[in-house]
Amino acid sequence: MYQFVFKGGVLMYPILICSVLSLAILLERLWALRRSRVIPGNFVREIDSLIREQKISEAMSLCKLNDTHVARILHAGLRNYGKRRDAIKEAIEEVGRIEAAALERFLTTLGTIAGIAPLLGLLGTVTGMIKAFTVISQAGVGNPQLLAGGISEALITTAAGLTVAIPSFVFYKYLRSRVDKMVLRMEHISIDIIDLFREVGE
Repeated sequence: MYQFVFKGGVLMYPILICSVLSLAILLERLWALRRSRVIPGNFVREIDSLIREQKISEAMSLCKLNDTHVARILHAGLRNYGKRRDAIKEAIEEVGRIEAAALERFLTTLGTIAGIAPLLGLLGTVTGMIKAFTVISQAGVGNPQLLAGGISEALITTAAGLTVAIPSFVFYKYLRSRVDKMVLRMEHISIDIIDLFREVGE
């Protein structure tokens, strides 16, 4: 492995750093985006039941005890219970934007890695070919072994860059889709809660 990195030249090191960051972000986001950490089903059903029974203070206490994204959004709505629909909706949307940003944490970095890794590989290709042509200009083409170093550097960095970029791009798209679905689900829950406020208040 070390020989592979060594033969790829200095640009292999930033590519390796990108691969480590990509894996770390993937594992962290998979852990953070578990449904039980974002939208636990039992919690939502319990809040719905408490609101129907007009136990608003108990519902607020439950939201404070539940450290999830949807709990913080619903708590914002419960704090404004009894106010106009527009005021409740605005409070929920304000907190919702903050929670959506928290769900998207590190995704921009992952997308950036997916973009720059193949460029680093391409740059390695260019530097490798420059070395190969420098050898040709100095020693001619009579000894293929002299060209091998530059050509292998070019191919190794290209392969390494693509090896990091392709899964990083797939992970980015997957996590982005997961976040979008969770945000949409939280929006639906928030709308249902706002409608429930009106129903209970009548």
